[in-house]
Amino acid sequence: MAENQQAAGTENQNQPQFALQRIYVKDLSFESPNAPLVFQEQWKPQVNLDLNTAHNKVSDNQYEVVLSLTVTAKVGEKVAYIVEIQQAGVFMVSGIEGPQLGQMLGAYCPTILFPYAREAIDGIVNKGSFPALMLAPVNFDAIYAQALKRKQEEAAGEAKEEQTH
Repeated sequence: MAENQQAAGTENQNQPQFALQRIYVKDLSFESPNAPLVFQEQWKPQVNLDLNTAHNKVSDNQYEVVLSLTVTAKVGEKVAYIVEIQQAGVFMVSGIEGPQLGQMLGAYCPTILFPYAREAIDGIVNKGSFPALMLAPVNFDAIYAQALKRKQEEAAGEAKEEQTH
């Protein structure tokens, strides 16, 4: 009986495991360089979103994933506001290696973090006395796939360059 429990315990350790351990705001910045004059303008902003993801290993099976977003809203040529946020999370990942681990950290975890970042951005924009800003969902799987393809193309280009020299 104890042997069966040991075997079951060993089997569970080899199974892929994933758990969200903590979500937090690592950094948050709001600027409205042209306030209060920008409030007199007709509110038809051009909104630009820049995003980036990064991850680092915290311990054997823990990873910190950081989703960085920069939102810039302009009215004409005037910057209405700039919001920068680093929304982070600590994730426990075990039994997942190679490309699947990359996909997990580069796409799946940012997908989990994005709604928290979006909510924080909306709140800080409202506190800056601007209309609500609800960012559209982001397809992190597609972004990750594009980044992977770009890296493969760059590696292939470098390999060709080395062969010609």
